Amino acid sequence: MIQGSMVALVTPMTPDNALDWASLHKLVDWHLEQGTDAIVAVGTTGESATLNVEEHLEVIRKIVDQVHGRIPVIAGTGANSTDEAVELTAAAKAVGADACLLVTPYYNKPTQEGLFLHHEFIARAVAIPQILYNVPGRTGVDMRPETVLRLAQVDNIIGIKEATGDLERAKTLIEQAPADFVVISGDDATAVELMLLGGKGDISVTANVVPAAIARMCELAIAGQAEEARAINDRLLPLHAAMFVESNPIPVKWAVEQLGLIQSGIRLPLTRLSAQYHPQVKSALQSAGLL
Repeated sequence: MIQGSMVALVTPMTPDNALDWASLHKLVDWHLEQGTDAIVAVGTTGESATLNVEEHLEVIRKIVDQVHGRIPVIAGTGANSTDEAVELTAAAKAVGADACLLVTPYYNKPTQEGLFLHHEFIARAVAIPQILYNVPGRTGVDMRPETVLRLAQVDNIIGIKEATGDLERAKTLIEQAPADFVVISGDDATAVELMLLGGKGDISVTANVVPAAIARMCELAIAGQAEEARAINDRLLPLHAAMFVESNPIPVKWAVEQLGLIQSGIRLPLTRLSAQYHPQVKSALQSAGLL
């Protein structure tokens, strides 16, 4: 169920930073038309850190209702409080999410045992498929492969979004985890290579602007068609780089705005893309044939 191109969807906002439901509806329709395999709602790219709980759940609910079972909807429900993560995960299940994505607890820097117990507790508390999310560059804590392999034995924990870009680590997890535990890239630049090693997909920022290309790239890579998959990725490398010239989702929201799909809203403490990066992002969009 969970594989292929999974867009880490931006959350559209109006210039005064209210949630823009009309644009969200348009985005979801576009991704369905373009062949996106799953939608990740309210993750890092979806500004989960700046939405209140009511908004967070309403975004998930609206996407679930619109998708209507055609592709999986994966809800971002991680938190640095275990109780809060349980609450969000249970609420996401109640509004119809197919699975949840749980980032490692940020800021408080738990031990490896703390990470294990945190995720084990949530998995036992809420009966919904759960995907671990390791992104130490943002959270300040790295979930080590041995901890992931322990958690891979826990009911309801079905996979990991590994965002370090470390292919040796990914290879270890793919080879040593149970066969039904999915390893998913969280790093667009190295996603093709992870899938060629046996990974099952890419939770992608770049898919916000080129969903059809990322979907095809993932399909080819998962099928082991390395030359064809790498050829697509090589064309997209300037775009992958441009999406991270400032903190995600600053560049990608500006890029999607340039495509006419969303308005300019982004919530503090995030800001609109600095003017000095406009030429680089615009050039990357042009090189991908988008402008």
